[in-house]
Amino acid sequence: MAKVNTTEIINNSKFNRFHFGLLAWCFLIILFDGYDLVVFGTVVPKLIQEWNLSTVEVGAMGSYGLFGMMFGAIFLGILADRIGRKKVTAISLILFSLFTVLCGFADDPTTFSIYRFIAGLGLGGIMPNVIALLTDYSPRNMKSMTVSIVLCGYSVGGMLAPTLGILIMPTLGWESIFWFAALPLVFLPLMYKSLPESSVYLAKTGKKEELFRILKKVDPKFTYSKDDELMELPVMESKVPVVGLFQEKRALGTVMFWIASFTCLLMVYGLNTWLPKLMIEAGYALNSSLGFLIALQGGAIIGTLIIARLCDKYGSKKMLVPMYASGAVALTLLGFGGNTFVIYLLVAVAGAATIGAQNIVQAYISQYYSPTIRSTALGMFSGIGRMGGMLGPILGGFLLSVTLPIQFNFIAFAIPGLIAAIALSFVPAKQAYYLNQTNRSDQEKIKIAEAKLVE
Repeated sequence: MAKVNTTEIINNSKFNRFHFGLLAWCFLIILFDGYDLVVFGTVVPKLIQEWNLSTVEVGAMGSYGLFGMMFGAIFLGILADRIGRKKVTAISLILFSLFTVLCGFADDPTTFSIYRFIAGLGLGGIMPNVIALLTDYSPRNMKSMTVSIVLCGYSVGGMLAPTLGILIMPTLGWESIFWFAALPLVFLPLMYKSLPESSVYLAKTGKKEELFRILKKVDPKFTYSKDDELMELPVMESKVPVVGLFQEKRALGTVMFWIASFTCLLMVYGLNTWLPKLMIEAGYALNSSLGFLIALQGGAIIGTLIIARLCDKYGSKKMLVPMYASGAVALTLLGFGGNTFVIYLLVAVAGAATIGAQNIVQAYISQYYSPTIRSTALGMFSGIGRMGGMLGPILGGFLLSVTLPIQFNFIAFAIPGLIAAIALSFVPAKQAYYLNQTNRSDQEKIKIAEAKLVE
């Protein structure tokens, strides 16, 4: 009978077919999360015209979906640490897909807002569970990179919405943009069969043989027998998972992560809802304004991949603080205009420093907390962030309603980026779970080597 160290097997594994399949499914799921991020902003000019809405009313409508995401992220994130990440991911996908499609059949703002709220519940549960599941099974030296690649799906989906808006909305109407969200329901059965359940959940519930089969896929060299035992069974740090976020000297880091999430998503959702409208106010045509949304998401993809690589080399905190600050600078400069190339460049930098930074900080958080509270940590982070996200569309709608100079609108969205940079600078990096695990692993290796010398 052998002792199996699940963490070591996963951390020391080489990226293979299993990892690629997991990454591909997670990328596809997150793509639709990003699609929803931008789909409302894509149809805002049409809704204003068709339903005769004020900018304040549209801002409120944009926040209903975020209100649902806040509850979904917190509740479903905590639930996943109890019943498994795979189950909760499937539940989340069904809620999002079904009710986003129904938005395309809404006849009035009230019905539309109700559907957006329920779809938001599902969307809120997707991000924390997908990231946690991916972190559970990624090799140690690729955790930040794999999570960041998957979160680029967020921006690909964000680019897809305005692209479809340009191509099919003029002929099929704004409703058709929401019907595209039915695709996740089509691939859900195959996805559920292919995705593994969390290693921590399997170990905690005594499903040892299923876990061993998955570990065999993670590392084909791994051999096992039915009599083998797990070296260390996971134990919840607290009966109330949220309490665990404040234990082991993590209270300051948790609060600072929450502040960064709140302010960053205020920028992200404010910009994605109002950027086309702001650019129309600045004199650009609708199609050109939708092009700025594509530039915003394109910048996020490039920024995420480049900075993620640097994070693995130099540390996440060292990269994220200046990244948030650069977003504040880019947004401020954006308000003062310039030639078209400069504007597109500033929009791309803003995308990298807002959406891209939000992607990378979630990869950081997934490693900062232990596996037993990982979904809870990501769910609370996302849920608190959605509060800021709700404020973003409302703030943008209010600013446009009082007809301030365009520069003030962009400065208002730049200030939260500066706050996020300051908050993240106070996160105590030495309390990160992955650093403590690395140190523990090194200590164990030293003890083994000393024992061999004694022999």
